Amino acid sequence: MNANEQGGAQDAQTAAGDPLSVERVLVPVDGSDESTEAVEYAVAIADRYDAAVSAVYVVGEDVVRGLESGEIDEDDVAENNRAYLETVAEIAAESGVPIDTTIAFGFSTRRKTRHPGSVVLDVAEEVDADFLVIPRESHTDDEPDVLEKAAEYTLLYASQPVLSV
Repeated sequence: MNANEQGGAQDAQTAAGDPLSVERVLVPVDGSDESTEAVEYAVAIADRYDAAVSAVYVVGEDVVRGLESGEIDEDDVAENNRAYLETVAEIAAESGVPIDTTIAFGFSTRRKTRHPGSVVLDVAEEVDADFLVIPRESHTDDEPDVLEKAAEYTLLYASQPVLSV
């Protein structure tokens, strides 16, 4: 068997033994306990596959509207989001998993096509994510929040494997 045949045999064995290849896991977050749990799952998956994690803080509709109307201070929102993303980075660091973070508005009062789920899928494409972990928060009232809306959309339209937690 020559070197090319050996490499092909090893690739086939790897594929047969572990059919899922993961290089980047995307996890959308919103600062909730449920999103922190999703980060823990994303880090565990990334650790298992020697992959990296991308976390996107998805800003909800009420906050977006408050920012646009001037009722909510942009610096306060940015500081709260950064503080939470530092916690996310600490979770990844504990397992030695590389992580990058970003913030995205999950809604727009100017673009009807901007939806939390489409934002998650757009970010997945931008970071070349090949696995998604999305929190699916419990219903505490009649109106679903930003990550519930993102989860429903993502589960329907993602081309990557999705773990809903």
